[in-house]
Amino acid sequence: MFEILKIDKIKRGRLYSLKVGEREIKILFTFHAVERTKTWNLKDEYVISAILYPEEVLVGHRNRFIAHRRRGRHLIRAVYECDDKMLPVVIIVYYPYKERYFKGGKTFANKILP
Repeated sequence: MFEILKIDKIKRGRLYSLKVGEREIKILFTFHAVERTKTWNLKDEYVISAILYPEEVLVGHRNRFIAHRRRGRHLIRAVYECDDKMLPVVIIVYYPYKERYFKGGKTFANKILP
């Protein structure tokens, strides 16, 4: 799947350097997203997996995207945008019941991996 190569603490949050197959990808988690991940007792790997391998990606407000991946009775819901350098920036993470937001999958408004 993927390997976390390193995590750098930068001004806006945590910058994850990942190896996905032969590619190296970076994803920035804002400090707010990091806190929300802790609040929901989610591992970073679960949220990264939802972003890299979503079951669906919906369009949100302000040109943001919402990656969904089911986990048991819940849904990892990661809201992200791409900055001017096309770096994915995770704004916030939710963990609601899947019945509330999951649309059935296979809808991809955006994907980080082809």
